[in-house]
Amino acid sequence: MPGESRRLLTAAALTAVLGGSLAATPASAAGTPGSIDWQPCADAPGVDCGSVTVPVDWAHPDRGTISIALARRKATDPQARIGSILMDPGGPGGAGAGEVKQGWALSAEITKRFDTVGFDPRGVGGSTQIKCGLAEVIADHPQMPRDQSEFEQLAAYNRKLGESCDRLSGPLGQFADTKSVARDMDAIRAALGERKLTYYGVSYGTLMGQQYAELFPDKVRALVLDSNMDHSQFTAFEFLDSETQSVQAEFGEFVAWCGRTPSCALHGRDVSKLTRDLQDKAARGELKDPQSGEVMMPLSLASLFQGSFYGPDWDRLAKTLKALADGTGPAAAVKAKDDVGVNTVFQSVFCDDWRLPVHNFAELEAYRRTAAALAPDVKVNSLGWAAVTGCIGWPDRTSNPQHPLQVHGAPPLLMVSSRYDPATPYAWSQAAARQSGSTLLTYDGWGHGAYFKNSQCVIKATDDYLISGKLPARGTHCAAVEPGTAQARIAGPKPPSTIAF
Repeated sequence: MPGESRRLLTAAALTAVLGGSLAATPASAAGTPGSIDWQPCADAPGVDCGSVTVPVDWAHPDRGTISIALARRKATDPQARIGSILMDPGGPGGAGAGEVKQGWALSAEITKRFDTVGFDPRGVGGSTQIKCGLAEVIADHPQMPRDQSEFEQLAAYNRKLGESCDRLSGPLGQFADTKSVARDMDAIRAALGERKLTYYGVSYGTLMGQQYAELFPDKVRALVLDSNMDHSQFTAFEFLDSETQSVQAEFGEFVAWCGRTPSCALHGRDVSKLTRDLQDKAARGELKDPQSGEVMMPLSLASLFQGSFYGPDWDRLAKTLKALADGTGPAAAVKAKDDVGVNTVFQSVFCDDWRLPVHNFAELEAYRRTAAALAPDVKVNSLGWAAVTGCIGWPDRTSNPQHPLQVHGAPPLLMVSSRYDPATPYAWSQAAARQSGSTLLTYDGWGHGAYFKNSQCVIKATDDYLISGKLPARGTHCAAVEPGTAQARIAGPKPPSTIAF
């Protein structure tokens, strides 16, 4: 039904971007040092707003321009200021400028020495937007096809949606790829007056940083890439399998936490059996939200795990599973990410960056069954599933397809990852570090966005690198910080409000 489609698309989009350099672009298109007209943000006291103008198509700068929105919080100690740090919160579709206006920041040591600059990538937020037809976005469609006919319905939905994006957004709809975003980032660097780029990117923001290092290795000062994408995942099955196993691995950690934590709502119960029973009921169409009475489909249940594993927010997840199993309690009140709008940029970006063809229902069903056999509790990673199936039938070609990360001539990069990450598997950061020769700092804990997990070990190692360029020793691990309730988290760096990849 349409409401279910909207919620699942929202959860997938929020649950939470390669090649040789082109010829030099005229300064008028790419931005010149000091060319940002900073003005106080009307909606964020203490924050400055500005923009840079970049080409829609970097290969043909004369074919029109777009605006990239920026927000800046100045360094709190001007005497200690080093420069600016550019930041992106992931997505695709995360608005860095919007997040900085809402308070997104790294540690006090970083905000003391750097101007914090967030940017809304092309198509997003305050930048020139990619707009898609509302009727096409909310049209009913099968999220998990049950036969070839439904597979074709999904392909038709995606095709019509993509065509509406191109119709309403013009050429920008076909130039949302992350290679273009990386070029935008260099225009921002120049406009900020920075000789070299200092950058923190999390989740899909790591792909932006990776591709920046490939394109502009001589313009890198320090890049922190937290919770990495692995752009060498070449097939749909490889992508889905690694994503699903990462969620299953954190499920095992959740079960262990519940077993050792008396305050867990499922302490003393067989959490795995309870979960599999819920999965069976969802597959039969018999699982209902005890508050609303609405049927929860398998992907709704999968999204519940996905969203709860980001923090992680295991306390809330246990209470929700108990309510679903017992048929009592306010399950609807604890659903993750149900109160935000649909992010219509996700497919325009992801399908431009990833060529993951699925040719028919039989192929897709084989992928689903194999992944579910390897992940018997969670069955599927809802974000990975939505990403792959969202490109079935998409009308635009993939202009920035996968290849192993190749960085030559850049200073050392720092990659960071949680050992148990539900969105960007630890193996992805390992692969990206291996391909690029980067140092990988491992947080032996849980959740997405390792810098924001209250680990002073992670924060100090990252800050030292950003400030001085000093890397942690290769193979460094930081101990896990035991998760508590959402209210128990200590004060520290403020994470972005929504990240998916």
